[in-house]
Amino acid sequence: MATIQQINGDYYGSKETVTEALPYIKKKHIYNGYINNIFGVADKELSLYNDAIYYYKKAINDYTDPRLKQSSLSNIAALYIQQKKYEKAIIILESILNNKIPDEKHQARIEDNLGYAYFKNEITEKGLLLMNKSLDKRNQIDDIYGSIESNLHLADYYSSVDSQKSDRHALDAYNIATKLHSVDERLEALQVLISNDYNAQNVKYVKKYIALNDSIIRIRNNFKNKFAKIKYDSKKEKDENQKLRLEKAENLLSLQQAKYMRIVFAIVFAFLIILIFILVRYYRNRNRIAKIKTSYDTETRIAKKIHDELANDVFNAIAFAETQPLSKENTRENLLQKLDDIYVRVRGISKENNNIDTGENFIKNIREMLSTYNSNTRNIIVNNVEQINWETIDDIKKITISRILQELMVNMKKHSQAKLVLIQFDNDTKSIFINYTDNGKGSEQSEMIKNGLQNMESRIEAVKGTIDFETAPEKGFKAKISIPK
Repeated sequence: MATIQQINGDYYGSKETVTEALPYIKKKHIYNGYINNIFGVADKELSLYNDAIYYYKKAINDYTDPRLKQSSLSNIAALYIQQKKYEKAIIILESILNNKIPDEKHQARIEDNLGYAYFKNEITEKGLLLMNKSLDKRNQIDDIYGSIESNLHLADYYSSVDSQKSDRHALDAYNIATKLHSVDERLEALQVLISNDYNAQNVKYVKKYIALNDSIIRIRNNFKNKFAKIKYDSKKEKDENQKLRLEKAENLLSLQQAKYMRIVFAIVFAFLIILIFILVRYYRNRNRIAKIKTSYDTETRIAKKIHDELANDVFNAIAFAETQPLSKENTRENLLQKLDDIYVRVRGISKENNNIDTGENFIKNIREMLSTYNSNTRNIIVNNVEQINWETIDDIKKITISRILQELMVNMKKHSQAKLVLIQFDNDTKSIFINYTDNGKGSEQSEMIKNGLQNMESRIEAVKGTIDFETAPEKGFKAKISIPK
């Protein structure tokens, strides 16, 4: 492809195309020499002579065929002639000519270039002899294309000596180049004809030069566009085919993955159903056991309360009724007072174990429950309970707060012997705070009665709250409770 582009004058495109071949070439590959030669030709035609010499030298190192090495050397010599380094060119060409050259075409080319270098280096007779010898040889072996270069060199030689001979050689070069469709050589021949004698008669050569130059520019630009389009279409088709193959592979992979995912989802779904069934049964059983245990604990606590607090009082009331004359008014009043006390205490026990109303009457019920622990010798003070928006608090936390307050009251009545109890409510955006303080007898921290306090701690932990106790002998008892809203 790069060679075709060079034939059509697209030298930049040729360099770009041959660069695409480089990734496929190994270090000592047979094509290294050819690739470097293509770079050299392109740079020569673009007048980048030093770059062209660099690539021709690389080609010499890459070639293993002696004829190809000689060809690259002769190309370097031709570039030295273009750079007016005639002595360097002569040294190279003489060394090639002194070696045996089996190819007559190549020998004729070397003789022509050497003769032209002699002429440019002012060794005119020797140069003319070699250039004529080369032209004769090329005519003998029908090297028609090579004869173009010989005629151009001789036309250049005779331009300053004999303009008619110069024109004749230039016209020969022009006609042969026209026959072979070699446009660049036709332009060179026209340049010689124009420079030899620029007058009114010679305007036809100027017109031919301009028309030919415009035509070749247009043709080469069209070629570049067509070539670029072919490369683009080819790459596009290749990319589309590759894309289709990738899409097909991706679709197959997606179908396979979808199949596997359906299997996985089915397994996971079945596993989750089984797990949910197991968990539901587990939590049902656990809740059932918890309810049984709670019911048992409640029954035990009620039985203990009745035994400890009411049985003796009932027995004493019965004994009092049996032993005292009920005919006396003060005796009857005393008995009625005892019975009323028993009734109040029974009602208190009932309230402690009733279901807690968490609705609109929650605050009222809290106050009533706390007020039952008031007596002639004990005062219960409750502050700020109404300031909390209880409607935003869930029922479980309301029940927890109610039970904790009951247990604090029971603990106070059993152990504290307090005369004054203060219960302070407070809250912020996140939590509810309850500060309990009494002036009872207190106790050592290590000797605190744990049963009721352990129940409170368990209830608080269940709603992710905290409770701190503080007590000391004759210093009363304090509890600080925090429950998240």
